[in-house]
Amino acid sequence: MTAARSVFSAFVAEHRRRRTLVVQPRMGFSDPAAMRRGLRAVAGAGVPAVGTVTLDSYTRTGQHDLAAMSVQSGVPLNGYPLVALGPAAAAELVADLPGFPVQVRHGSAQPEDIFAVMLEAGLDASEGGPVSYCLPYSSVPLRTAAKSWSRSASLLAGQAVDCHLESFGGCMLGQLCPPGLLVALSVLECLFFAEHGVRSVSASYAQQTSPEQDAEALWAMRRLCEEELAGVDHHVVLYTYMGLFPESAAGARELVAESVRLAVRTGTERLIVKTTAEAHRIPTVEENVSALRLAHATALEGHAMAAPPGDSEVYAQARHLVDEVRSLAPTLAEALPAAFERGLLDVPYCLHPDNGGETRCVLDDEGRLQWWHTGRMPLPPALGGRRGRERVSATRLLADLSYHRRRLDPVLS
Repeated sequence: MTAARSVFSAFVAEHRRRRTLVVQPRMGFSDPAAMRRGLRAVAGAGVPAVGTVTLDSYTRTGQHDLAAMSVQSGVPLNGYPLVALGPAAAAELVADLPGFPVQVRHGSAQPEDIFAVMLEAGLDASEGGPVSYCLPYSSVPLRTAAKSWSRSASLLAGQAVDCHLESFGGCMLGQLCPPGLLVALSVLECLFFAEHGVRSVSASYAQQTSPEQDAEALWAMRRLCEEELAGVDHHVVLYTYMGLFPESAAGARELVAESVRLAVRTGTERLIVKTTAEAHRIPTVEENVSALRLAHATALEGHAMAAPPGDSEVYAQARHLVDEVRSLAPTLAEALPAAFERGLLDVPYCLHPDNGGETRCVLDDEGRLQWWHTGRMPLPPALGGRRGRERVSATRLLADLSYHRRRLDPVLS
């Protein structure tokens, strides 16, 4: 018997049919009343939006007792303590929002408890992955995370509906990771989910520093998903830039608008939207809603374009990496940890003990991310691999990290 499509997947699919961009905030509050108010505000924003329940850092790391103690003592957390508050409280968050799609975002390398409570509460969409929620956010061994995510993905796959799972692989460290690797990681995690029976997935990509290169990446990601995920419901999601944001309101609005234009141009179905408060503090509900409306209005001004013919450098790199990793073992649960152990996958500037730490990248004069040193990754020069002899200086690294801030903020006199 075929499982029913989840509320989340059905919503995105309907707006894909209408060629309407779905927008989504990153929002999480420890107080259930505030979380309910945030979800109602998004549902009532008058734009095609899905809701977000972002969890706190105690829950992310499995410290549910500390989350519960904080709730009991009235100490605010940096997100919603889903496990500590339990499934009944989570169900109450959306009790007056029937049919409104909500995604649980968490950052956990070991999410079994989170998924169990989420499912009991009737929520059917989440995100993350064995690599993308291990290397940036934890010191848990990658093999441990892969086993945990195997159990977690199988739990989602066993439900009466086709629960949705989004890879966070295209957002590794948020910035300064060449697109070929981001695309490969996101597609590999989607394949990992499908390997465990998940029938609805999305591949992610975080806006970087070159609109043309980013468009190449999103087209490459869609092509790889179409080649590799036949029979699996899938779509592509873009994140507004996740690095140092412009400090000025005008600069922040422009960067958000650029991410919207990028999403529409490439036919991307869903956009995770940032706000003008990004450089300063956690945004309010009102600021999130304002950003969603700005994104929707900007999206109405653009239209999708076809990908150029041929293989871009981003596609060639990602295709090669996906094939190399899949050849390592019969399953991706085994192949992904092995790829990092051998240095076939290596995220620049990532400090996790299981990451090789040999690769580096820089911005060229046009703002495109380029490999400076590819370590042991199997990328020959013909596919964009490089072996820089000099180290990337701290001065250059800091300049690259502040690229959008320097570009979009007015010069202060």
